[in-house]
Amino acid sequence: MRKIQLGTTDTMITDYCLGTMTWGNQTPEADAHRQMDMALAAGINIVDTAEMYPVNPVRAETVGNTETILGNWNRANPARRGDYILATKITGKNAAFVRMGEDITAASFTAALDASLARLGTEYIDIYQMHWPNRGSYHFRQNWGYDPSAQVKSVTLAHMEEILDAADRMIKAGKMRYFALSNDTVWGVAQWMRLSEERGLPRVMSLQNEYSLLCRLYDTDFAELSVNEQLTLLAYSPLAAGLLTGKYQNGAIPEGSRMEGNGDLGGRKSPRVFDAVAAYLDLAQKHGIDPVYMALAFTVQRPFSVSTIFGATTSAQLARILDGLDVTLSGDVLDEIDAIHRAHPLPY
Repeated sequence: MRKIQLGTTDTMITDYCLGTMTWGNQTPEADAHRQMDMALAAGINIVDTAEMYPVNPVRAETVGNTETILGNWNRANPARRGDYILATKITGKNAAFVRMGEDITAASFTAALDASLARLGTEYIDIYQMHWPNRGSYHFRQNWGYDPSAQVKSVTLAHMEEILDAADRMIKAGKMRYFALSNDTVWGVAQWMRLSEERGLPRVMSLQNEYSLLCRLYDTDFAELSVNEQLTLLAYSPLAAGLLTGKYQNGAIPEGSRMEGNGDLGGRKSPRVFDAVAAYLDLAQKHGIDPVYMALAFTVQRPFSVSTIFGATTSAQLARILDGLDVTLSGDVLDEIDAIHRAHPLPY
């Protein structure tokens, strides 16, 4: 399995990352632990979670359960903690399911990190991420009506400095190694980087944004930023919440599936998306490629640094994914993918 540099660090991560957001909801603990064993045995060395997990749905009473499940694996396998890079996230402003919905502050940054460390059964977190910025962003299908006009630049920059100072203290205390972001914008990431350089504070090493055949917002300005600033993308939802597997085509809603649980797949279900999916499924069939493998391989063959996060509800699903992580797409397939993208841009 290919390894890539994490940001500007000396740390090397695999170009695929194990996601955990169903653990403790759709995925029981025993199966989650089996997935950890399988992923590490396959050579994957990065695992991503978050304090608010599990999701679908997010509930105040289950917040932190995924970290606890991963922590139980760590406690049962203390000698293996150094075998993988652990990434987690602090929850931003929300509908009162974490810290009554408050903004991220230096105090909550520190307290949330300590709480994650306790749940995860570890003395340090490798990559600590802001799940989304206080000021908001266009992610989660908010791009259609995105309006940043209420933002106050001085407030935003002061908050960034406050958080970078807190991150610096936590790194010096040995509680985290690298600072990172998620669901942020080009302007936002550039400001974080500028402030860190000017003040000698921790640099943003990775950004966790959505990226897939159906969601290619990263391809332009972010691609340029990524290349020039050595920013690693941790790409989430590479299968578009299961759409790219084809399991939801022709009105199908499999029992126990994510669509059965939340209906519109977080806004991804749209009148145009199924035609786009059909085009990609036809392309995969034409070239004799499993559509799951094609979708995943596409994300890691981009002209910028990417480690793609994939999750599996069951260990059987994980086994299928692991079997195809060595697939490489030809130039012809990539050209045809671009043609489909032009014909079906932004399907949700």
